[in-house]
Amino acid sequence: MRHTRVVLWCKLWYAVDKPDTGVACDMTVNEAGRMGQAGADRAPEIIESGGTARLHLTLATTDYDHVRDLTNGAVRAEGIVLTGFVLPVEEVFFRFIKNREWDVSEMSFGKFIGFASQGNSPFVGIPVFPSRVFRHSAFYARADRGIKSPKDLEGKSVGIPEWAQTAGIYARGFLKETANVDLTKIKWVQAGMNEAGREEKVEFKLPPGIQYQQRRDTSISAMLLSGEIDAAISARVPDAFGQGGAKIVRLYPDYRKNEMAYHAATGIYPIMHVIAMRRAVFECYPWVAMNLFKAFDEAKARSLERIRDLTASRIPVPWAAAIADEFGKGFGDDPFPYGLEANRKTLDAFCRFSHDQGITATKLTPDDLFPKEMRASVRV
Repeated sequence: MRHTRVVLWCKLWYAVDKPDTGVACDMTVNEAGRMGQAGADRAPEIIESGGTARLHLTLATTDYDHVRDLTNGAVRAEGIVLTGFVLPVEEVFFRFIKNREWDVSEMSFGKFIGFASQGNSPFVGIPVFPSRVFRHSAFYARADRGIKSPKDLEGKSVGIPEWAQTAGIYARGFLKETANVDLTKIKWVQAGMNEAGREEKVEFKLPPGIQYQQRRDTSISAMLLSGEIDAAISARVPDAFGQGGAKIVRLYPDYRKNEMAYHAATGIYPIMHVIAMRRAVFECYPWVAMNLFKAFDEAKARSLERIRDLTASRIPVPWAAAIADEFGKGFGDDPFPYGLEANRKTLDAFCRFSHDQGITATKLTPDDLFPKEMRASVRV
């Protein structure tokens, strides 16, 4: 069968200057995050075959069971042909933010909201959240510093990989709002978790009183082991936790119990990553957002069905179906919801945390994060 590729060009305008004044707008995301202008402007392709046409898009995520049926073609988005890339999540983020190498991508929620607060983001969000993780497990401390509760972090030095890391934003939001910790009484030290040289990827304005220091010459693990810092907050487990024996401990050893209590009290189920698309694609074809959303949702439903299947072991964990049902208690019919309304409490909290911590230039609402096409669905 013969296939024809047709490129349809949409005329797009991106404001670098304020349209009424010609004055350049300040951006919170640094220069490395703005290098993909040429990639952001390229038009998507239309593939014609047998008298019909589909839009060809590229998609990059890391490997998730609840996304796999979409990336391997078992689930198809209406009107779209997808070329999927399954890559390490750090590589996905870097290549999409820097160069816009694909049309649709998994993206750090912290980076996404930083761009969104500028009002001229090259990314359009789809309320699909491939990674959600509670973060009581992200707190580590030296056992000899008397840190037994969150309040004990006041007056201590705490290592962080990035101020704008999504996990850290949620963790500090918890400290301030739930644990009543004064963030200005903590000495924040930014460095790579296990390797020296890590830098912030987002420009931000620290709130008044925040004590913040960058250390590019060392790592958080090294400083934990040497005693230069007292504690750390990180999504990734520090090497020091395994290497230090009993020297480095979790602040919440039974973190699942604490996280369940936090969810029950607040309704917050932390969102780490979001699906975003190049604005050039959305401006030309706004229907793509909802069609992709429906496909992601179908892939997730198929994943949940597999996990709950008692006929065979679909994942290599004993009693997988029973564990899935147990873990899902308190989360409603869908333990991993997509969409705006089902996640409004969490989205509202993240918007609040991000602004309070200087990540966003303006305070956003959940409705500001996604296009109007994603805010309603057809009811029959």
